[in-house]
Order: sequence, then structure tokens, then C-alpha cells
Amino acid sequence: MTLNFYRQTHLAQDSTELEQEATRLRELDSGLASWAEGCGMVVHQPATQIQVHLMAESLLQKGLVSSTQDVYQTMIALDQITNQAMWLVAHMTYAKRVYLDGRDLDAADFKRDPQGHTGGSLNMVPAYAGMMAANHLTGQHRDWIMGQGHCVAAIDALQLLTATALPERQQRYPLTDEGLSNFVADFYNYRVQPNGRPLSPLGSHVNVNTAGARMEGGYLGFAGLQYVHQPLPGERLVAFLSDGAFEEQRGTDWAARWWRAEDSGLVTPIMIANGRRIDQRTTIAQQGGSRWFVSHLRNQGFAPFVIDGRDPAAFACAIYYMEIELQQAALRIKEGEARYPVALPYCIAETIKGYGFPGAGTNAAHGLPLGSNPRSDNEARRFFHRGANALFQPESRWKAAAKRLQQPTNPRPPAMVTANCHEPNWVAAAMSPMAAIDGYFVDLIDVNPHLRVRVGNPDELRSNRMNQTLDELKHRVTDPEISVAEAVDGAVITALNEEAVVSACLANHRGINLVVSYEAFATKMLGALRQSIIFSRHQKEANDPAHWLGIPIISTSHTWENGKNEQSHQDPSLAESLLGEMSDMSRVVFPADANSAMACLKACYGDLGTIWNLVVPKSTMPTVFTGKQAATLMNDGALCLRGHCAAPLQLVACGAFQLQQALRASERLKERDVAHSLVYLLEPGRFRQARDEYEAASMADDSVIESVFPTRIQARVLLTHTRPEVILGHARRLDLGVQKTRALGYVNQGGTLDAEGLQFANHCTWADALAALAELAGLPADQWLSEAEYLAIQGQGDPYAVIEYPYPDRDLSA
Repeated sequence: MTLNFYRQTHLAQDSTELEQEATRLRELDSGLASWAEGCGMVVHQPATQIQVHLMAESLLQKGLVSSTQDVYQTMIALDQITNQAMWLVAHMTYAKRVYLDGRDLDAADFKRDPQGHTGGSLNMVPAYAGMMAANHLTGQHRDWIMGQGHCVAAIDALQLLTATALPERQQRYPLTDEGLSNFVADFYNYRVQPNGRPLSPLGSHVNVNTAGARMEGGYLGFAGLQYVHQPLPGERLVAFLSDGAFEEQRGTDWAARWWRAEDSGLVTPIMIANGRRIDQRTTIAQQGGSRWFVSHLRNQGFAPFVIDGRDPAAFACAIYYMEIELQQAALRIKEGEARYPVALPYCIAETIKGYGFPGAGTNAAHGLPLGSNPRSDNEARRFFHRGANALFQPESRWKAAAKRLQQPTNPRPPAMVTANCHEPNWVAAAMSPMAAIDGYFVDLIDVNPHLRVRVGNPDELRSNRMNQTLDELKHRVTDPEISVAEAVDGAVITALNEEAVVSACLANHRGINLVVSYEAFATKMLGALRQSIIFSRHQKEANDPAHWLGIPIISTSHTWENGKNEQSHQDPSLAESLLGEMSDMSRVVFPADANSAMACLKACYGDLGTIWNLVVPKSTMPTVFTGKQAATLMNDGALCLRGHCAAPLQLVACGAFQLQQALRASERLKERDVAHSLVYLLEPGRFRQARDEYEAASMADDSVIESVFPTRIQARVLLTHTRPEVILGHARRLDLGVQKTRALGYVNQGGTLDAEGLQFANHCTWADALAALAELAGLPADQWLSEAEYLAIQGQGDPYAVIEYPYPDRDLSA
């Protein structure tokens, strides 16, 4: 294939010249001419005809086909199956009955409440079908990812018709009138099973019942951030993206900066450019359409080109071409003829939203293109039949086409990822918990060379005490700066964009990952994290658990360390939100020292399909737990540090800075000979009231709760890193009621303060804890606090009777 000429057929302005060349080729080859006649709603433009001819010649030259006629016959089958799949997609939205003889439907055959993302799904049919043709012609499997997950009807329809759906789905929906009627009736079937889960395996978005699915695609834009980081060398990935999602997430146009042939497989990004969101044109369409977008992508390091997004053959050719281009670019770099970054091929598939069915190109095409329900509207019913009849293929024809498009097997089916997680080097001296994580992580990657490493870094990795990690792995750049830890093959993905860097790790399913961020700004990662958490949970429920290693999302430079940086930097919301997710999939832990931090990281990499949020101080902290205690703490979720838990009074700390305050309170109680216990709570989510059987299996053992948190406690005060109400709600089993339990934590007070000043402002110092404990016990606070200390926490005295002054000797000039 002549790649330059192939590219020119996308960009050529002289349609007459293209038509003349296509005519000449058709006259020379009857097979090409037969296919070029098109089928149903599939029409082949001259440029696409030339591209298919070139691809056929290339496939023959490589020995992948026995003749070019094989290619053209496959292309004819592709047209037929595309039409039939679009026919089925339209039925999925509107009909509850399917007749394979193509007869018109009666009013009663339509749904009372039609639902679907019909326009985008119709656009996705030729795209996914084109990938299937590329797979068949090259004999190579390709993984796929789709950012517009609401267009799943296209993939579900094609997989069912071509017998590439999961075996359970093929058994449930045989290719008969009854089987396909059940299939369309189950689409947006809102019924539930007795256990509360959906009765239908079909989803409004991609779910675990769609073969090959990796993500739901409900959060627009994240597929565009993840695709370049997903495949390993030797693998191929087709990323279906949307022009609407392009404006959703910053960073999708940075993919060319990250791709390296040495540690990445072939990626082929394809944007379905239909020009419309739900209510209006996309931003790309408003700014000049594909011509503007081509210019934009070129400026970002891509090699963009435009195809006819209505033609499945154009997609097949584009995938074939992009892979060749990428392979040749990698070869030039390997031979020293070029350097990174590669101009990453990027396909823009121009189409009309809902092409192939009445209502195409309108706002209504997004959901229900007919504008009215065919069940009750005769005109809508006539439009449905007109559209369906134009797409319909006889049963024998599309079944033969499906058989011809037989797919190659996946040579690398998903397999469990394992890591060698040796015992950490436990410490005894005071140390930054982040520095301890840094050293242990470097040790882990050294003993797991088979795992591709990705570190997500929104910035300030050194500031966050990850010096060894940065020195060993280095920032990935295309032009390394002298004397800076940068390298072309660096494994640290750095960008001032939390969504982009976390996506690098979420996509690295067969490697080992770590994300480090300021706690306040890590909140921006929540949408991406939640998408992975939900999909992995659904895999578990389907008895096909995710195979990827647990991913640690480390929130550091956290709320209590960022007193000096105003309230924008004082935000525990990520931990609070992730505590709301299912606790068997979303593990939120608060290590208090170096040993507990390393124990948490070790446990994370011993887990599968889970997201771990480690809230870790970067400040130097006293070492509180021995290695053995840290392991016990991780195993049980909580540990009694002082006293006997049978004592009537109990202090509970959750968070490193909170533990230091609790220890001071405990010292005062000890001085007063007051019997009490001090417990450290590492993982609050394990002490909740479980919401289902999977979460119940991950809860702390009843024996731990009975021994560490006995119900006979008379007064319990919790000092928490989070907002107090959050900990009481999620660790519900620890709440003995308002008469016996009080939680102190972040109450949205702050400013430019030091750590102790921030704790004072939020009424969660050691003195506040003692006052609360005394109140719950029915004792006067001055029994444990001096008058000056008590007045201070009441806002009537000197705060520095309770907390340390920020400067030595109260020197205001310091």
C-alpha cells in the first residue's frame, strides 16, 4: 500500500479526480465494482473505493488473503451485516417484537415507553463492524474501548448477530423471532430480580455482559485519556471516541506525548464526529468542524485524517492504515531515523447523528429520532417502517455475512496479575510515611520487572517525598531537560491535570500503578475512579472478577498539613466520597506512621480490582506501630494502642494528626489515673453496616469489634481526619448514640494557619477531645483541663494554652 496516496484520498479536494480514479479501478476489477454498488443505507464514496482497493492489494502482498476478491467479498458481507445491525438497533429502541422476515409491525408490537441513545448507536454500528472486518482480514484480534458508552446497542446488536457475544447471551437470545424479540424487549427493561439487581443483562451503557468490555463509558472523556496507556507491546486497541466527549476532559489531546513502542501496543483512536450533543451542535462543529479539528490535532502532535463515517469499509481501512503508520514510525525511531513523539494517527469519522434512519441530524436523533411513539402515532410508525425496510437484509444473507466475518481468537485473554510483595523494611525512628512508601515502592518495582509501571503525578512528586521513585522512574517527556529527572521512556506521567494522570494508571490493567496527589485536588479524580470501581464491582457480581492489581491513590499534603494554603487546600472530600462506595471495592485507609503506610501499600498490591485511597502525611511522624502491629492493624482495620478496651472511656483516632492529639489526651487521662483505652481506626469502611453480601464479606471480624469496640463503653470520642458526620455515618457500628458518642473533625474552618492552628479552628484538639469525653461521661471538664485550657477551647481564652505557638519564644518576626 502507498500510504501517502492513501492519506491523500482523505484530504483531496478534487472529487472529480477521485471519481475518475475510482471509475478506472471499477472497470479493471469486477469484484471491486460489485462491492462499490453499496447495500441498503451503505454508500461507498470514491475515496473509500480507492482505499479499499489499496488495502486489498496490501493484504494480498502480505499473504493475509488468497486474492483481492476475498477482500471484496468480505466487504460485501460487511455492508450486509452493518445494515442488519442498524435495523436491529432501531428495533431495540422502539419495538418489543422482531420478525426476521422483515414484515411491518403492528401498533401493539411497539414499546409503550421507547428508550435508547439511538443516533449515536446507529453511528457506532459501521465503526464497530469495520473493526470486525479489520480483525477478520488481518487474522488479528483487537481490543476495543468506547467512550460513548451509551451507544452500547450497536455493539450488543453486532455481537449477537455475529455470534461473538458472550456464550450466556447467545444462549439467552437465539437468532430467532422469539429470541430477538426477547432481546429488544430486554433493552431498557426496568424490572428487578428479588435481590434488587437488574433482571435484564442488557444495559443502557456498556456493562460486563458485553464481550470485551473494559469500561462503562458513562463518564464522557475518560476513554480519551486512557486508551494510549492500555495495550502492552504486541496488543492492539481500537478506541472509539466522540466529538461531544472531546470537550468534556482536558488531556485527551496529549496522547501523542505518552505513546512509546517499547512499552505500548498499537492504538487507533477513532472519533465519531456526528456534530451534535443532546441539545445542540458540539463545540467542534461550532468552531469549524473537522477542518478545525484536524488543525488542532496537528498542533498537538497527531497525524489526523478524515473518513466517511457512514461507511464501515472506511473504518476497516483506517484501522489497517493507522497500525501500519504507527509501526513504521516506531521502526524509524528504532533505527535512529526519527525520535519521539510519534505523530500519532487519529481518525475523524464524519457522519450525521443517526445516519441511516429517519430523523437523522436532528436534536431528536440523540435519543428518539422519530419524535413520537410508533405505538400511538401512525405517522411515526410509517417513518419507522420506511427506515427499517431500507436497512433490512434477508435472514439467509446476513447470516452468511456473519459467518464470513468470523473473528480471530484473543491470543492474550485476561489473566490474573500478580506481584511479589515482600515484607517491608520496618522502621523504628520517626520518618515521613510518604518517604517510607517511596522506598518500599521502589523495592517492589525492582522485584517485579515483569510489570509495566505507571505513576500518576499531577506535580510535586519530590515535594511529596517520592524522591527515589522519581529518580528511578523519571518523568516521561519527549525532550529531556538536563539535570532534571526526565526521560523519553520515563514511567511517571506528569501533568497538571488530575484526571489525565489517574487515567494513565487506571488503564494499565496488566501493570503496577501508583498515584500521588495533594488531597484537596485529588477530588478531581473521583469520576474516573468511580467508573473503575463500579465496573469492577459488576465484574465481581458476574462471577468474573477483575484481574488488575489494586491501585493506590495516595492523598498527601493533606488537609491537616495544608493549613498554610487556605481552604482551597483543606479538603478531605475524596476520602469521604470513596467511603460512600462499596467498601469491598473502594478501600479508604488512614495510615498514621511509616510502618502502617507500608503495610497498607503491601495489602493494596495483594488485592485485585480495587481502588485504595491512602490518606498519608508527608510530614515526619513518630513511629507508633511496630511492623507486627502494622500488619495486625491492616488485617483487622483497627488496633487498641493503650489501655484496656473494657475501660468505660474510649478515645478513637482516625488519621495521623488525629492520633497525635489523641495520644496527648490519653497522656492527660493517664496523669489523672483515669481508666480509658485508645484505639487507632485505620479503615472506617470495614465497621459499617454492610449493604450487601459482597461488602459483608469484607467487614471487620465480629471478634475484633467485640474486643476493640465493646458496646459497654460509656463514652466514646472519635478524632477523625474527615468531617465528623462522615465517620459516624460510615463507621455506623461504632456509634453508640448521641448520649455516648461524639466525633470531632474537619468542620470547614480554616485559613492561613499551621497544623495546630487548623485543629484548634476546627475544635478537634486534644483538649476538645477531653472536654467531649467528660461531657459524655457526665463529668466536669475542669476535672481534666485547667481553667486556661478550658477557656481556650470555649473561645474565651488564649488558644496557645492548648496548642503550640507557631514561632519560638512568641517572636512575631520569625
